[in-house]
Amino acid sequence: MKKILIIRFSSIGDIVLTTPIIRCIKQQMPDSEIHYLTKEKFFAVIGANPYIDHVHCLKNDLPGMIRSLKSIGFDYIVDLHKNLRSARVKNALKKPSGTFDKLNIEKWLLVNLRINRLPDKHIVDRYFDAVSSLGIVNDHKGLDYVIPGEDSIQYADLPPKQRVGFIGIVIGGMHYTKMLPVEKLIELCKMIEKPIVLLGGTDERGKADQVVEQCGDKVYNACGLYNINQSASLIKLASKIVTNDTGLMHIAAAFNKEIFSIWGNTVPGFGMCPYLPEGEGISSIVEVKGLSCRPCSKIGYSDCPKGHFKCMMDIDMEQLAAMVNA
Repeated sequence: MKKILIIRFSSIGDIVLTTPIIRCIKQQMPDSEIHYLTKEKFFAVIGANPYIDHVHCLKNDLPGMIRSLKSIGFDYIVDLHKNLRSARVKNALKKPSGTFDKLNIEKWLLVNLRINRLPDKHIVDRYFDAVSSLGIVNDHKGLDYVIPGEDSIQYADLPPKQRVGFIGIVIGGMHYTKMLPVEKLIELCKMIEKPIVLLGGTDERGKADQVVEQCGDKVYNACGLYNINQSASLIKLASKIVTNDTGLMHIAAAFNKEIFSIWGNTVPGFGMCPYLPEGEGISSIVEVKGLSCRPCSKIGYSDCPKGHFKCMMDIDMEQLAAMVNA
């Protein structure tokens, strides 16, 4: 039995994007024992995955974690994080390993010089470079997300208007420049015909309250009320998903939802757009093309560097609402 260690410390979406690797190793090497190393706070994202035999949760003691991992005797390490911390783990374990190209130089060229040398290749497909020496190939069946039974949400658990079906709108994000501003969100919600559930964390609850004040009970503010698996369950219930470039977008892709992804300062060309099964699913990219200042970062900012935030403010909400209502 080969013992395989997969490393991805964070974050929600990035971990979900590693699930095809997990599935393909387990199915193509059925005698393998798969271990997954991640941060403790992200255990829920991967903990119910049936293809993983053991999840190792890193708190703050990396040396202690390395000592624990050494005792297992791994045969191969799949580094899907590729940072100094994952390098420390690999160097300490001294086992054969594989990783992928982050394309940092190509991203820098696009952000700073507007020179696009990025390949037309999703990060999931680049992840498979890390397991090519094992003979593992992509089955093109998309992403996985497993919701534990205790976190399953039913329509009956929702307010009356949302029990007949709803559009899920993910309003959160890691950075301000990746999130639709509240005024644009209100404009969109007023034009969407179906009931709406707003999804996000505690930090987004105030913004969502503003939307409810303007749109009434056709909008349910679920921000901060549910854990990550319960939020995933709401995404699974939704008829369609409108989302910023954030972790819940990838969970929506795992459920093969019709997705309208909104892109501000980042671009799908970075290789992180919704990853759907080959030949299946509907993914619509919503972005303002032709802006000389975009992309301004491969991650995001707390404010628009130019002050105008045209990449979000110029998105046509009427056109987006028409797409969602179709």
